[in-house]
Amino acid sequence: MNLRDIRVEYRKNPIGLSVKRPRFSWKMESDEKETVQKSYQIVVKKCIPDLNSRPEGAGPWSGPKQQLEEIVWDTGVTESDESVLLEYDGTELEPECVYHVRIQTEDNHGNRAYADTTFETGIFDNQSFHGDMITHNFAGEETACPVFWKEFSIGKKVARARLYATAHGVYEVCLNGKKVEDYYMAPGWTSYHHRLQYQIYDVTEQLSRANRIEMTVGNGWYKGILGFYCQPDQYGDRVSAFAELRIVYEDGSRESIATDPSWGVRTGKIRYSEIYMGETVDTDAPEIQTGQVSVMDFDKSVLTAQENEPVRITERIPAEKLIVTPKGEKLVDFGQNITGFAEVHVHGKKGQKIQIRHAETLDKDGNFYPETLRQAKSADTYICSGQDQILHPHFTFHGFRYICVEGMETMEPGQFTACVLHSDMEKTGSFWTSNPKVNQLQSNIAWSQRDNFLDIPTDCPQRDERLGWTGDAQIFSWTAAFNRNTALFFSKWMRDVAAESSLEKGVPHVVPDILRQYSAAAWSDVAVIIPWVVYQIYGDRRILEENWKCMHEWVDHIQSHCGENGLWQSGFQYGDWLALDKEESADRTGATDKYMIANAYYLYAADLVRRSAEVLGRHEEARRYAQLYEQTLEAFRKEYYTPTGRIVSETQTGAVLSLYFHLAREQDRPRILKNLLTNIENHKNHLSTGFVGTPYICHALSENGAHQTAGTLFMKEDYPSWLYAVNQGATTIWERWDSIKQDGSFDESGMNSLNHYAYGSVGDWLYRKAAGLSQLEPGYKKFLVRPMFVKGIEETGVSFESVYGKIEVQTSCRNGKIRVYVQVPANTSAVLILPEKEGEITLGSGSYEYEYETDTSLEVKRFSLDSTLSEVLAQPLAVEMFNRMAPGMLEGPMIQFAYQMTFAEMLGAAPEARPLYEAVIDALNEQEQ
Repeated sequence: MNLRDIRVEYRKNPIGLSVKRPRFSWKMESDEKETVQKSYQIVVKKCIPDLNSRPEGAGPWSGPKQQLEEIVWDTGVTESDESVLLEYDGTELEPECVYHVRIQTEDNHGNRAYADTTFETGIFDNQSFHGDMITHNFAGEETACPVFWKEFSIGKKVARARLYATAHGVYEVCLNGKKVEDYYMAPGWTSYHHRLQYQIYDVTEQLSRANRIEMTVGNGWYKGILGFYCQPDQYGDRVSAFAELRIVYEDGSRESIATDPSWGVRTGKIRYSEIYMGETVDTDAPEIQTGQVSVMDFDKSVLTAQENEPVRITERIPAEKLIVTPKGEKLVDFGQNITGFAEVHVHGKKGQKIQIRHAETLDKDGNFYPETLRQAKSADTYICSGQDQILHPHFTFHGFRYICVEGMETMEPGQFTACVLHSDMEKTGSFWTSNPKVNQLQSNIAWSQRDNFLDIPTDCPQRDERLGWTGDAQIFSWTAAFNRNTALFFSKWMRDVAAESSLEKGVPHVVPDILRQYSAAAWSDVAVIIPWVVYQIYGDRRILEENWKCMHEWVDHIQSHCGENGLWQSGFQYGDWLALDKEESADRTGATDKYMIANAYYLYAADLVRRSAEVLGRHEEARRYAQLYEQTLEAFRKEYYTPTGRIVSETQTGAVLSLYFHLAREQDRPRILKNLLTNIENHKNHLSTGFVGTPYICHALSENGAHQTAGTLFMKEDYPSWLYAVNQGATTIWERWDSIKQDGSFDESGMNSLNHYAYGSVGDWLYRKAAGLSQLEPGYKKFLVRPMFVKGIEETGVSFESVYGKIEVQTSCRNGKIRVYVQVPANTSAVLILPEKEGEITLGSGSYEYEYETDTSLEVKRFSLDSTLSEVLAQPLAVEMFNRMAPGMLEGPMIQFAYQMTFAEMLGAAPEARPLYEAVIDALNEQEQ
């Protein structure tokens, strides 16, 4: 038995930690089955520099000193199986100190193991910062990015140096000509008036006797063009910088170099920079202006240490091919729709101008098509120096697969690299199948998450929007938390949701909030849903504690806007956004009653608040919200269901919400399910749902005895379906089911992103139902393995790095055999329900394999209920069977109108014919063998 992956607040060996009560996590590994942690001991020691000792071979300016240690917390041997997010409870931690942690455990087999880690605290009191927020005096029309700089000398040996930096804008810091870290778009986007992140950099090894620090600041989200109307100055009309270098010398003395009026400022090579529009970089002979630095009023209380993973280049994709379009445009195809920028390796002429424009796709004639970007120009311009150069922008990002290159006479693929940018979250989940198209869909889901999780969860990365839409984020949150570790990412963003929300206003539609629009069901419910998701996936109670006020105030806000009947039936709603069951020209909200949707989510949110209150030990509040839920549910049923179980909106989404959220009376559920199935059949086994219904439709079917229909719906390949986009060559998830039409033309509504993760929320169904992995207890301390077969998918595999360890499930059904493999991490347990078997099997940790015979075949047959009558009647056997089993049916005068109908559609009008149709289909498929 051994311990691995020791974390402090989800991080490995963090520095600059501003959490006063950090939490510790570890994972156990054992070759023995049914291993459970019996006890643990955590010992935390404060490291004290030994000023009288110096390690051999230390350099002249820096080098670690030997440490003396003082115990600040010792849990003693504690009988417990807890190993996730155990909270520090020792002597108050001191700022800017290094702490050593030793974790020792014993398992139920008597094996012992230990592991060590360290963490370094940062600043606990923001008022202890000495620096000022400084700005420049350049004219308002000056577009060049200011460069703030300071020269300083040090004359003693350095033990440790930490740079704290932030900006109103986005910044890069260079120390002695070298960028201090590989971060991009720092300090990130927050609700700047309430919260401003700063980053902490270890610059110990970059210091020398004489030093120069430079901090370049771009407009970014703070001052730059932003929003649908491309308006600048959303938060302020002038960028500014804040930095403080804190040095600890080997003799124990300390020094700070901080932003103040003694700093200089000038313009540099970045002549223009906007997130939407792109960047201009002059590396030849830019006109440099020198300005004056002044101090701005700044409330240091809004400062907060970096909370989520920084944005980094996480992958470099080489050019796949060069294209010359029918219009003569020179393009580079990278083969994948990404977020980031193109890096260009060039030896140009002095003063040569190169422009790189970006687009997601080509038009049907093969020409460059930037129309999905709307007003975003997304053009990077470079002026060459005449030297060998690698050129790229600094303070912008683009959504693209193709670039159009202007100003280069000759081009080679090796000159171009696509640099993928996003928050550097760990990859935790993998999902694969035997079906290449489903695998491509999973790839598209994963890429759309990467492309849109850039410091905040954006709706799209390419056009003049890129906003933190709350509805998109909440419906995708379960899927997102499987693919990547989103604990820190969502925790950071939820602090901005809370900062922008109130009991009076409600919860914004986008966060950070630049639209000033509040309170819409499914969107504003993010305040409740995402904290619950993080708690369930990672076992993190703290996010519920931090967001408790925002969570319950959102439900209270809805309650305050309810009518006398106790229901929310006023104000703006998005409804089932972009659903296909209503003409879009009306309002894009779909055919489902928008207030039915609003109240369905009201009930969902109230129930989650009740459950959260129970987790937090708030028993009185739990009782209150339980009562509110029951009262509202009764009112909902009176308003939206007839006494016989008809729904006011008998749409797919109306039925799905009724079933999935358990809103319908128990006796009405069979009728609602039947109506849902009929609706799907009437749509030729296709969905018609929008943003609200889509995440749940397959779940609702699988959980209510109609999993086969869920599989059929999912596996459709024509419009509208998930695999339609795959067949059209998509490498990310589209905003619309038909963003690119069959003939290669485009939706021209002005709202047509090819990189929108919302419909990728089906991933959660793939992982939980098709692959069969669901948590039963928070953090997957106990989990369910229940694979459910899907026709056309003979094998599935899922791997998930939970907070306890790696879970694996592999299932196959082919050649008359069912095989199931399950890996259960130490200190967890699983409940296994094998396909086509009765009962449950409880598993402790270890690996398990099962194999048994079956008559089930998951191969897709030629004929199915999706076959048209004309396709079937082309087979003589079918004609013979119809004449024998349903004499006269094929002779009716109306039969010709049914030739192009599928059997699924025909069942909508005559459900009693199902046995006949299935018998004919089975006979035809048997004939094919």
